[in-house]
Amino acid sequence: MQKLNEVFFYQLEKSIKSYRRYAQAKFKANGISITIDQWLVLNALNENEEITQSDLADLVFKDKASMTRLIELLVLKKYVQRTAHDTSRRRFKLTITPKGHEVIAQILPIAKENRKQAIKNINFKELQTTEISLKQISENCKN
Repeated sequence: MQKLNEVFFYQLEKSIKSYRRYAQAKFKANGISITIDQWLVLNALNENEEITQSDLADLVFKDKASMTRLIELLVLKKYVQRTAHDTSRRRFKLTITPKGHEVIAQILPIAKENRKQAIKNINFKELQTTEISLKQISENCKN
């Protein structure tokens, strides 16, 4: 039987967890009190202004309850404003506040540096091959 450390998906998960811990520590070191998950939601919302909460949850791989909690935390931090939707009483319109845009501007250069550090000593061809492989794994696992 294959040892855990030899399993590709174990190494993939370990890499993801290591990167998330590293990135979270960099946020904290720069005085930014936002979690990686909150950042993912804020950034996704910034890139997709008219996105529904359900689609936002799918985009960042969260269930409905987790997404509701994440949005509530972003509202409490005053990074996001939640208002009634124009046409649906069951939906909300999510808007990034000026304070939210400020934190995005703070985080973007840190996130870029985090990614640069994470892929240090990996050449472009290796990154391309890895990306192609990961996309194929995702495709293979679709129901």
